[in-house]
Amino acid sequence: MAARKQDESDESKVVEPSLWERMERPASAPRASLSLDRIAAAAVEIADEEGAAAVTMRRLATKLGVAPMAAYRHVAGKDDLWALMVDRVSRQLAAPDDAAGWREVLRSFALQTRELMLAHPWMGSIPLISLTPSRMTVAERQLAALAACGLDADSMMAAFRAVNSYVNGSTQAEIVLREYQERHGWAGGDETRRALAPQMNYLMSTGRYPTYEYYGAEAARKDDHTWAFEFGLDCVLDGIAERLGI
Repeated sequence: MAARKQDESDESKVVEPSLWERMERPASAPRASLSLDRIAAAAVEIADEEGAAAVTMRRLATKLGVAPMAAYRHVAGKDDLWALMVDRVSRQLAAPDDAAGWREVLRSFALQTRELMLAHPWMGSIPLISLTPSRMTVAERQLAALAACGLDADSMMAAFRAVNSYVNGSTQAEIVLREYQERHGWAGGDETRRALAPQMNYLMSTGRYPTYEYYGAEAARKDDHTWAFEFGLDCVLDGIAERLGI
């Protein structure tokens, strides 16, 4: 008897449609002046101008000109909001139609992702959300390019994650440096090095870091972040190619 009541209770539960299912539904009435796409656009604008911390439901409602509860009827909270933001900006990512082979596909997405993160630096400061339509499309294109090489499922996914981990880590480090410089009012690498010279000179004078001292004296591309990123990316891709024989 108890088991039957439990079954009846389970059957009576209404499963709410997912965020993405709701987003793909056509608007049911003209009154739908507030949509998930409009919410996402406003949230991205706030984050671009003021940073991720500024994106609150109250701030969003003010920008949209609605009551906070109106926004809550569309998104459950921060997790939904972040997912919408990431999905919206990730729509810009697409491999060239003439991309040939796994390496060209992954490299193209890597370069585009860096540019996207630099344009929207808040992306690196919110939880990385993969389960959005746009991000899944990007992942699918890269995984398909690797799968076409005959890789097993685990190797395919590990290679994909290795490239994406490099892209996210390297670009986030670049963003942190840029924000640090802006916070101190330092315009570029030369001014930053001059400001940090007292600390660096002392450290070098200890004689404990001869290789770093060699780098400081001889390096010609200290401020060429694009070159450094692409060099590191090619090292990762070279390693995957050698390891997997593709």
